[in-house]
Amino acid sequence: MFLNCHTGFSFKYGMLPVKALFEEAKRCGVHKLVLTEINNTASYMEMLRLCSNHRADKNGVTKFNDTPYELDIAVGVEFRNGNELLYIAIAQNNAGFEEINRFLSRYNREAKEFPSRAPEFTNVFVIYPFDKTSPELLRVNEYIGVQPFQLNQFSFYTPRTDYPQKFVILHPVTFLPPARNKSGKLVHKDFNAHRLLRSIANNTLLSKLTEYQQARSDEYMIPQQELLKKFAQHPELIENTQSLLSKCSIECKLGEDKNKKFFHTSKEEDLLYLREETRKGYKRMYGDDETIWSTRIEKELSIIDKKEFTAYYLITYDLINFAKRNGYDFVGRGSGANSTVAYCLGITNVNPIELNLYFERFLNEERASPPDFDIDFSWDNRDAIYNYIFEKYGQNHVCLLGTHVTYQGRSILRELGKVFGLPKEEINDIVENPADNNGRDHIRDLVYNYASYIVDKELPANMSIHAGGVLITEKPIYAYTATDLPPKGYPVSHFEMHNAEDFGIYKFDILSQRGLGHIKETIRHVKRNQNIAVDINRFDDFKKDDKIKDLLRNSRAMGCFYVESPAMRMLLGKLQCDDYLTLVAASSIIRPGVASSGMMRAYIERYHTVKNGGTYEAIHPKMDELMAETFGVMVYQEDVIKVAHEFAGLSLTEADVLRRGMSGKYRSREEFQRVRERFVTSCQERGHEQHIIDRVWFEIESFSGYSFAKGHSASYAVESYQSLYLKAHYPLEFMVGVINNFGGFYRTEFYFHEARMSGADIQAPCINHSDYLTTIHGNRIYVGFVHLKSLETKVAQYIPTERERNGAYKSLDNFLRRVPLGLEQVRILIRLGSFRFTGRSKQRLLWEAMLYFSNSKTKNKTVEDLFDTEPKDYPLPVLTHNPLEDIFDEIELLGFPLGDPFRLLKTTDRGDTLARELPGKNGKSVYIVGYLVTSKNAYTKSGQQMHFGTFYDHLGEVFDTVHFPDIAAKYPLRGRGFYAIKGKVVDDFGVSTIEVTWMDKLALINKRPEVVFQETGEQRV
Repeated sequence: MFLNCHTGFSFKYGMLPVKALFEEAKRCGVHKLVLTEINNTASYMEMLRLCSNHRADKNGVTKFNDTPYELDIAVGVEFRNGNELLYIAIAQNNAGFEEINRFLSRYNREAKEFPSRAPEFTNVFVIYPFDKTSPELLRVNEYIGVQPFQLNQFSFYTPRTDYPQKFVILHPVTFLPPARNKSGKLVHKDFNAHRLLRSIANNTLLSKLTEYQQARSDEYMIPQQELLKKFAQHPELIENTQSLLSKCSIECKLGEDKNKKFFHTSKEEDLLYLREETRKGYKRMYGDDETIWSTRIEKELSIIDKKEFTAYYLITYDLINFAKRNGYDFVGRGSGANSTVAYCLGITNVNPIELNLYFERFLNEERASPPDFDIDFSWDNRDAIYNYIFEKYGQNHVCLLGTHVTYQGRSILRELGKVFGLPKEEINDIVENPADNNGRDHIRDLVYNYASYIVDKELPANMSIHAGGVLITEKPIYAYTATDLPPKGYPVSHFEMHNAEDFGIYKFDILSQRGLGHIKETIRHVKRNQNIAVDINRFDDFKKDDKIKDLLRNSRAMGCFYVESPAMRMLLGKLQCDDYLTLVAASSIIRPGVASSGMMRAYIERYHTVKNGGTYEAIHPKMDELMAETFGVMVYQEDVIKVAHEFAGLSLTEADVLRRGMSGKYRSREEFQRVRERFVTSCQERGHEQHIIDRVWFEIESFSGYSFAKGHSASYAVESYQSLYLKAHYPLEFMVGVINNFGGFYRTEFYFHEARMSGADIQAPCINHSDYLTTIHGNRIYVGFVHLKSLETKVAQYIPTERERNGAYKSLDNFLRRVPLGLEQVRILIRLGSFRFTGRSKQRLLWEAMLYFSNSKTKNKTVEDLFDTEPKDYPLPVLTHNPLEDIFDEIELLGFPLGDPFRLLKTTDRGDTLARELPGKNGKSVYIVGYLVTSKNAYTKSGQQMHFGTFYDHLGEVFDTVHFPDIAAKYPLRGRGFYAIKGKVVDDFGVSTIEVTWMDKLALINKRPEVVFQETGEQRV
């Protein structure tokens, strides 16, 4: 009888998590309801999953052996324009659901308001609010909904007797009912939270929220008999509602394969093609030796066929071939990198046999979903890949995968602060200093209380786009979801990854990254600047390259993919890493779960112990046997499967549930909790001691969704080696490639610094040498016009285009006559020295520009002159200039200085220690002056904030600092700039850091010093 149920997926409106709506139905004895989210279909898959899991099988048993509960649902959409409820569309069947999805998607795609009248649906019922229309205007499939509070009005409503079949019960469900608090007072907290979210949605103060902008306070589920009792005097409404509800259903089976079934036209044709293409690749990779084919490839092909994953492989293979045809760089990774078939097809660049990759991580006969292929493309090629997929497989069968963003603590605090009308300063204080604000006053307590309440419910705040998931379905995508059309320009599903997996819709991960762009562009620069054609695929040679080993050992990898961050730099230093397998392990160890659990520390200690011929105490001999390569430490995702299957005796299916359970959302599910209990029980049955079971479980649990599959790490390490090779042999071109792809761990400023440290002569933008992006000529690097913060993009792009078309610029006047721009734009270029080739000072050029633009005939115009003549030189007064002003102009216009920033320091003090001297001062106190490169906040187990800092000294060399909580509170980092630092040097496996005991931010020189210079260079005070 409940035709209009919302969950939290009615964003900023519904207050019920999907499971809470299921529990409410169970509490109220409801066995069928209609799920109708506002303008989306995001929740129905999760509700169907819950209904399926709690339904009894033929033996009367549920999936989790709990009390069976039969709940069926129908699905629809509540259509609204803003706060205005237009109508509720309810699918009679799957065809009706597809109709609703197509209608909703079309209006999302066109960004139009919905029409006030529903379209002529074929398999859809439509319910209008009581005051929206008259019954005589309704179509056969249309009704008017009557809410309990409208019964008195309905009793006197004349048309009800003429059209009794046109009215149904409409009791919306939006939140939980009121409940008694600890003091016994009845509180409607869910409704209060709903009003707060409605205030956020309407960008208004809570005190100004109108009734029209929110739900009625009685929109919660009540026992079905109680609802029927309210309508007892109108049996026709009850009968109409029951009749409508009985005619509505939705069929969407869990686990049933809904993906594109064949790449060609049949299963047999696909398998034959896969076998033939694998054979071709096998010959290239392994030659004539048939051992691997017979022992490994045949097994893989058999399982791929049996599990019907052939089309998944071939679609991925087709994408790779498209990329190769078009010269797009890519890296194939994910669990599919454990597949020898994928390696033979060229989908991945990692040899599973050489690396002894765990076969069952990638594929086993118990696995329901296919292996993941994460294909990384350069950031500027991914849209071309998307376009190819949509064109080849059809707009109706392809969409990007959605995701749901939940409310986070800091953001919801800010939003609630605004709703309660607090000033910005108070909101900042509430967010930054919760300990000081809790209990200070009633309003602050309400903000914290309801922020915690909303976050704890894990309600979704809005829909977003998965990082790279693409869905390709056999039936039209609208059979399963409506789509949104975000700014990206491609349709996006309303459901997310876990729902898609549950229902047998598997994603292709088409990802983009800047690292491939670095590599691609560096190769172009090397060819142009040095006329050397670089082959970046000589990976076996790279593994033996001494220059690469030196960069790794000494952690000099700024700009290199995945190995440039301070944490990775220090880890590589502690491991003295100079080989591929250690880098593969390091790429996974650095992930938060492994690092924070102490497993990273254990790995480093055991690594050095074994290297020095010693032994260590293992948790259990079986753990050492399973993870011999990583000294008994769980490092990779497949280690979870290995341990669960081999150590605990779980089936591969159960082991894979644990592996999937490493993600936060999946971890809360019943499946994960059941397997966790099974893990403990099975270990006990095998005779493992409880303290060992607890420790092993702790290591499994600590992965927390952050671990890598070994093949994934290996793929990353290959790309790291490619970056390292280019940095080792072509450092200047490499840094230009990094700068021009605007990606990396650090700000652009520090990549220019790294280039300078590698011997580059960094030049400010020049109208005759610079392009839109940064360029290199010999060892000179010219900053690109793109970095000028206030220069219009069209001007930045036009300058090099016009120069290439009509030759170099001869003077300022010649430039102004050829490039359409205003005085403010040319002032930016002059102040940054872009006309220095003229030999005239900035001051003189600024005078000339103003004279030029003061002539109304030439203002904002470009002229093609028959004769290129220069204007007359006019005498100007003596103009003064201080070179330090150039640095401040660079900071203002670029955001950073191009030369040595230490020239800006007011003091000449540089401390008593250099970064290079720290290894020789272990345990000693030092004083050093550093320029802040980057910092990271962290929290201790007790919740206290601390910092890690990275600086460079006046010689440009990097050093790292640790700021424990008491020091972080007493001497906080205060943004970019220079710091005087005192502390103790601590050596950890050969890597030196400074534990800070005192710190102070240093002052800069005045922006306009008294000492100035005339154009002649004479000093004047």
